[in-house]
Amino acid sequence: MASPRKSSSLGTPGKKTSKTRPAAAKKKAVSLGVKKVSAPVRRRLSAKAVISRRTTPPRKRFVTLQKYESNPIVEPRGENFWEVKATFNPAALYTDGRVHLLYRAIGGDDMSTLGYAMSDDGVTIVGRPDAPAFAHKTKGTNPLASVPRINYLSGGGCAGGSEDPRLVMIDEDGKIYLTYTAFDGWGSVRIALSSIAKDDFVNRRWRWSAPVFLSPPGEVHKNWVLFPEKINGKFAILHSLSPKILIDYVDDLSEFEDDAKNIKSHYSRFSNVDGWDSWVRGAGPPPIKTKLGWLLLYHAMDVRDPNRYKLGAMILDADDPTKILYRSRIPVLEPEEWYENTGWKSGVIYSCGAVVKDGELYVYYGGADSVVCVAVADLDHFLDELVRNGTPRLVKKNNVKMKE
Repeated sequence: MASPRKSSSLGTPGKKTSKTRPAAAKKKAVSLGVKKVSAPVRRRLSAKAVISRRTTPPRKRFVTLQKYESNPIVEPRGENFWEVKATFNPAALYTDGRVHLLYRAIGGDDMSTLGYAMSDDGVTIVGRPDAPAFAHKTKGTNPLASVPRINYLSGGGCAGGSEDPRLVMIDEDGKIYLTYTAFDGWGSVRIALSSIAKDDFVNRRWRWSAPVFLSPPGEVHKNWVLFPEKINGKFAILHSLSPKILIDYVDDLSEFEDDAKNIKSHYSRFSNVDGWDSWVRGAGPPPIKTKLGWLLLYHAMDVRDPNRYKLGAMILDADDPTKILYRSRIPVLEPEEWYENTGWKSGVIYSCGAVVKDGELYVYYGGADSVVCVAVADLDHFLDELVRNGTPRLVKKNNVKMKE
């Protein structure tokens, strides 16, 4: 932490200050109606003002990542069959002064679809239609399928569908892109990509393009993210963080319409053996462009604290995102609240969406694979703390109300 500035008006500790004042200063004090006070009183008042400035945050600014006191902000609705069991792991997009969420929902048939919700202030849901916004057309769950069975179960939904969405808007082509895990319920877990015109999206006309697959069949891949802008004129797809960052660059996403052109990825289970993130699972929300580079939040576990999903942060180089410039030494979010430990999977914080709104970082995440939650931080302070100490994180048991 930087040393506080010394004020000459407070004098030097242990030394007497001069009792004389320049004539000009005396005249100025009289003209402003300032009452003369003794030196000890001045020192006490000045010290009190310094303490006040340090401990009283600016209005509506949150210097650390703090969980919203009214979490969860989206919960299952019993009247809608398609989201009766769980609503979690939301994608997030901020455009036209509004936060748009696409969350994974599990219905009474164990199928996963994507629901939509919106917020003007980032924490209060002001619109949530009764019908899904997106549904992947799966091949069903026929046990006689010719493909070999994959041992996979995610978030309690065993019938497949659309899982763990991410959203990015690329201004250059006026489209919003959706990546998600497409699961057919039996033998295929693949990263899929769809898109929609921005005007259709913000007006809730769900005219999605036919999905294409980024990952090959017969493998299990998750946590792939598309960068929200082109890098060196190419679309950038981050598909692994462990043991190193892997990014593929393509000229045109339409090339994946040929299902033979998939991205070949590699994932190692363990990476940072001595750290809290000894088991890096993968990227969280799509990277966010900042003054320091790309801010990437990521999921990880500690082999010494198993079965608890935590969230970390790193800064990637703006021009070459395979280079890690800074990395958090501790988790920025941990599953400590009841809504992160009561549900389909206890001890889980899983984020797929984050936005910057009015200088603040809003991180949206699934709690216990069951509900949607949000945490907020002042972005500049978050970045500064990440660079200086590697410890930007939640203030425990200090939930704040962000509405007035």
